[in-house]
Amino acid sequence: MIASFPVKALATTALLFSVSAWGDSETHGHMRHDPERTAQETAFGRTGDPKRVARTVRVAMSDNMRFTPAALSVKRGETIRFVVRNEGKIMHEMVLGTEESLAQHAKMMRTSHHMAHDMAHDGTYMLHVAPGKTGEIIWEFSRAGTVRFGCLIPGHFEAGMIGEVRVED
Repeated sequence: MIASFPVKALATTALLFSVSAWGDSETHGHMRHDPERTAQETAFGRTGDPKRVARTVRVAMSDNMRFTPAALSVKRGETIRFVVRNEGKIMHEMVLGTEESLAQHAKMMRTSHHMAHDMAHDGTYMLHVAPGKTGEIIWEFSRAGTVRFGCLIPGHFEAGMIGEVRVED
């Protein structure tokens, strides 16, 4: 059976949209501060206001399973723009959290990678970055203490891809 031109055009358009949507889910680089996303309050801070950024911290992620820098200090109430670059050849991510929340998230990622990834990566405190790409997290550190960050792709966290932010009064 020969398909008509409108049917072929519709099928081609549907295919292009599905490929485009798949590509977005793999790179996430600029989705952290989509105006339609809801600001989040957590035990380790809240979504930062881009107009109140006090400073920018550049973070590199490598295939050696390391963040550079792996530690930094901020003042309570300070809003930081993290510019996160994946300098490796494999996917990495940066997720802010408590030691407990990161360990739970890493465990979930190990048990059901695709489903867990889709369900768990909807926060403004996390960023999934494709190789060679850069993304941003803007975060206000509203409570004193230690906030961790890690790459929770299976095996990365366990290999030591973790860092910390010391939040001082």
